[in-house]
Amino acid sequence: MKPISRFGEPAETDLPPDIREVYETNRSKIGFVPNVFRAYAARPEHFRAFMQYHDVLMRGQSGLSRAEREAIVVAVSAENRCLYCTIAHGAALRVLGKDAILADQIAANWRTADLTPRLRTMLSFASRVNEPGFAASDEEIAKMREAGFSAGDIWDIAAIAGFFGFSNRMAGLMDMRPNREFYTMGR
Repeated sequence: MKPISRFGEPAETDLPPDIREVYETNRSKIGFVPNVFRAYAARPEHFRAFMQYHDVLMRGQSGLSRAEREAIVVAVSAENRCLYCTIAHGAALRVLGKDAILADQIAANWRTADLTPRLRTMLSFASRVNEPGFAASDEEIAKMREAGFSAGDIWDIAAIAGFFGFSNRMAGLMDMRPNREFYTMGR
């Protein structure tokens, strides 16, 4: 079996107390420690910064549901061919969205998935944010507003797509491997 990251992972006993606490919280909540935590633990300052912004985007106040946020992550990660994020966040989308078929459709190709108009508009915009050289036009923002998205929602969609573009590239650098448990979650 391949290691979780080409940069290795520190022993849990060597981790700072706050990071050990994150491990324990996740172990008690979902039964394992996600490999992204193990990989980022090699750089504790990066772990803390990554996790803080991740939690703001994915769990903070927003007009987007948690399932919608996960759908953005899965769509962008699939476009970027990020194995780790497509699998791990695909599992989260299956659990939070309570629709394994739709989650798998988004992971395979959101453009052909059975999406609501709101979700299609949202993922279309997230996909645009994910493009090289992206710069939103006034027309794109107007279209998002016409679809019922607030300024805060539009910001959140772009921030999630942008953050996970970064995350996908770091996962590629590390050759990060998904936990086996993610493959069966929500099925």
